Amino acid sequence: MTQHQHQHTNALVTGLNQQSLAQLPSHVDTPSYDRSAVKAGIVHIGVGGFHRAHQAVYVNELLKTPGSEQWGICGVGLLEGNRGLRDILKQQDYLYTLTVRHPDGKIDNKVIGSMIDFLFAPEDKQAVINKLAHSDTKIVSLTITEGGYNFNPATGEFDYSNPDIINDINNPNDPITAFGYITAALKLRKEQGLGAFTVQSCDNIQHNGNVTRKMLLAFATEQDKNLSEWIEQNVSFPNAMVDRITPVSKKSDIDYVVDAYGVSDEWPITCESFTQWVIEDTFSDSRPNWDVVGAQFVTDVTPYETMKIRLLNAGHSVLGLLGSIHGYGTIDETVSDELFATYLRAFMDKEVTPNLEPLEGIDLQSYKDTLIERFANPNIKDSLARICSESSAKLPKFIIATINENLVQGRDVSLATLVIATWCLYSDKGVSEKGEKLEIQDAMYKELNAYAQQSQANPTAFLKLTSLFGKLEHNETFTAEYKKSIAALYAPNSKIKAIMQAVLEQKSN
Repeated sequence: MTQHQHQHTNALVTGLNQQSLAQLPSHVDTPSYDRSAVKAGIVHIGVGGFHRAHQAVYVNELLKTPGSEQWGICGVGLLEGNRGLRDILKQQDYLYTLTVRHPDGKIDNKVIGSMIDFLFAPEDKQAVINKLAHSDTKIVSLTITEGGYNFNPATGEFDYSNPDIINDINNPNDPITAFGYITAALKLRKEQGLGAFTVQSCDNIQHNGNVTRKMLLAFATEQDKNLSEWIEQNVSFPNAMVDRITPVSKKSDIDYVVDAYGVSDEWPITCESFTQWVIEDTFSDSRPNWDVVGAQFVTDVTPYETMKIRLLNAGHSVLGLLGSIHGYGTIDETVSDELFATYLRAFMDKEVTPNLEPLEGIDLQSYKDTLIERFANPNIKDSLARICSESSAKLPKFIIATINENLVQGRDVSLATLVIATWCLYSDKGVSEKGEKLEIQDAMYKELNAYAQQSQANPTAFLKLTSLFGKLEHNETFTAEYKKSIAALYAPNSKIKAIMQAVLEQKSN
């Protein structure tokens, strides 16, 4: 499988692997360290694009510094859908290309070598448990998306009704979920007298460490009370804030790598140049010196997380939902439209910033400027469909939290309200103004659609999804604004831009 025919060149191209590294052109940054000497101190569950553009890159840079060889990564795929990824990574000796695209058009070409192994759980569950329990493993890190943490988005409590969780509680040695595997491994370590590893969430969830801890303990208590007490005493769950925009890999990225690197990579990663990682310095065992390669260790991550989630992630959702209805396809295209950029900036300045506290080392104004610049990066084609996927898991944290805080303070929420009303129209009709079908991916799609469909008869029907909106349907200030937005959006031949313009004008008066 190493030779690939590419239509834009007639020659056969060699596949990326350890052997072909030597023939890469000089402008490509390749692993300068001896990969055969690297041990997997980190086992990472959920190897998606973001992990490969973020944590794995910090580790790759760290491995270039002598004495860090114990911090390689072994990837783990829990889902059947990870089989293809396993096959690709294995044939490429776990190497992949990372193309970093700057806003000014500059491109960095890298090959990342920090992953040295990958285990596909459905094929051999015990092998994964043994790997997690291995004495080399110091950190188990996670990018399993919001859904993987198994909490109810409204209450934040553990969902015991999930069939996979029920399986894992009753069959400790035949797990399906991340919690099942981690608990089985910790049990084995405890029995063998080994210390605990650190569980490190790299997901974009506020207090991701606290959430992971709460969910894992809820799970473990149900399965084995003694063990859960041991976990509570011994396992650290550092909170962290992570940031790097990483679009989904496309066919054009594969073609680019052939042209720029002279090899073929079946699953290349492209990302923006900006990267940030702020980590709470609480580890069960030793930790890598990630601060040497640009991460920041702090005592409390909370304010950094809040800033990022409420500005960047919420900003993405604002552009994603409003832009999708207008008929735009990508973030850069949306924010290049002056009205959308103005709307976003007003949302950030007037509705988010008043709730944020000052932060060491962060200038909020310039952070917001950088965000607009990052969103406008023409070289990162981040699709609105990706941004809007799983909105039901995102919006409560990203936007509804801001709405609630502003309502308590008696502040206007009209900009955010229009976004929520637009989400209703998006969930109901699933088409843009131009009549194009929108690609909607959401675990709650059926419920969202069923409630949204009732909006014409009852304008606040969508808000009855209390697992998302809490008590908003009973807040008169909010519902008055929301009904206005719904009426405008559902009016015949309504135009999202005209509605946005009207809300902005109302805002500035």
